[in-house]
Amino acid sequence: MSGHGKMADDIRASQTERDLILGATDPDFERVVRWLLGHGHGLAIGTEYIGHGEDWVELGLCQRPDLVADPATGVIASGPIITLLDFATSASTWLRRKKVAPNATLDLRIDYLRPARPGAKIVARGECYAAKRTVSFVRGIAHDGDPEDPIAHCVGTFFNMDEKSSV
Repeated sequence: MSGHGKMADDIRASQTERDLILGATDPDFERVVRWLLGHGHGLAIGTEYIGHGEDWVELGLCQRPDLVADPATGVIASGPIITLLDFATSASTWLRRKKVAPNATLDLRIDYLRPARPGAKIVARGECYAAKRTVSFVRGIAHDGDPEDPIAHCVGTFFNMDEKSSV
């Protein structure tokens, strides 16, 4: 099978799984997140699922040489940290709303407090503290081992869509 044929099959399989996931009111949340992290940017940077609760999600990222912004210092680029916080906070809205449905980042403010320690695993915890009809409100932190000494804080809002919406 050509590369394009396999890609088309993968896209069809992904679309079928996506259709089964979106709109589910009692999905296996860990399975959903792991499936989503196996695609796109989450896959490219190596994002991993750590855990979740009623309105929070934790994701991890092991630093790699290709994610480093400055080889002289070993400091990771900001993009992977932004991606980690965006995904963790976005996924937390599904838990708060009790359904997996598309959403769009309206605003995500990230305050960097310090650089991550070179080589340390980065953990992002996103929490949805309020979900209204059309907007969910989130906050989160990223740390490299000690949540009391975060790398970054974030606050943001997501536009809530239904499962029939396209993103």
